[in-house]
Amino acid sequence: MSFITKISHLFSTKASEQKVGIVFKQQSIIVCTIENQVTIQEQSQSNIVTQEETAHADNYAKALHSLKAAGNINGECHLVLSPQQAQIVQVDKPSVPSNEIISALKWQIKDLVSISPDDMVLDYFNSPILAGGKEKINVVCASLSQLKSIVEPLNQKQSKVKSITVQEFAFANLLPYKNEACLLVCKQPNEDVLLLIVKQGQLYFHRRLHGFTQIESKTEEELSSSIVDNLSLEIQRSTDYFERQLKQAPIKEIHVLIPIALESFFARKLAENTNVPVNLLPLSEPYQANRESALAIGATLTGNMEEEKQEVA
Repeated sequence: MSFITKISHLFSTKASEQKVGIVFKQQSIIVCTIENQVTIQEQSQSNIVTQEETAHADNYAKALHSLKAAGNINGECHLVLSPQQAQIVQVDKPSVPSNEIISALKWQIKDLVSISPDDMVLDYFNSPILAGGKEKINVVCASLSQLKSIVEPLNQKQSKVKSITVQEFAFANLLPYKNEACLLVCKQPNEDVLLLIVKQGQLYFHRRLHGFTQIESKTEEELSSSIVDNLSLEIQRSTDYFERQLKQAPIKEIHVLIPIALESFFARKLAENTNVPVNLLPLSEPYQANRESALAIGATLTGNMEEEKQEVA
């Protein structure tokens, strides 16, 4: 499930055999290097090395320079922007020729985001059309100057930026292509919970849930007493919107990717509150041991969804 093609093409270069997923977080940068990459469902040997560097938006570039100098970033780089770096808004699709949509969107969303149109780089993906409603599109935008500052240290020597995406699509890359809709409950350490609904390789729904960033520290009793119930309510609201407002067939399964010690317990308790199967998101062996780096891994799988789609077809 590739994304932000306009942004990626600004910086893409010849591919390398070694892939590096780089995730920008509020207080750190995650670097995940993968040698001999396999698909999500393929069981094979793949060497994965993960490193976390303390950093924030003001010194991302400095941290990347340090990581490069230490030899920790070499290969084809796939970046995952943080919610602070990229903003997603939904608007009516402008009534202009397809080759003019990008230009029109810059001015259409200028009052909805904090990025100036003069410094804005954006891409968009289609939204399911509401019954009787006007066609909508989801616009993702980022600051071009900020992107240049983090791409510049990576496009040196033995590393090159191949793709740039956002968390929603990096997580969605971890799902196999299926004709039925699947809901993914996903999270990475110290980050918000994301609810995604993916069908036929398309992201139909995405929602960021605040207030769940510290699930890692919760006990079984704390998870059972309130957290699972609150999250179940948000899941029900999301599935109701998907089925009633978007007029889609019911969700067939729920997958969980919340890499905590109590992940299996969490999934079991969640299953008690739903009427569809709830399972941990299965990953192939080399990735299974690195579930806490799922965002970085998902970024390196950009483009694989299209290949899976062709195989299913």
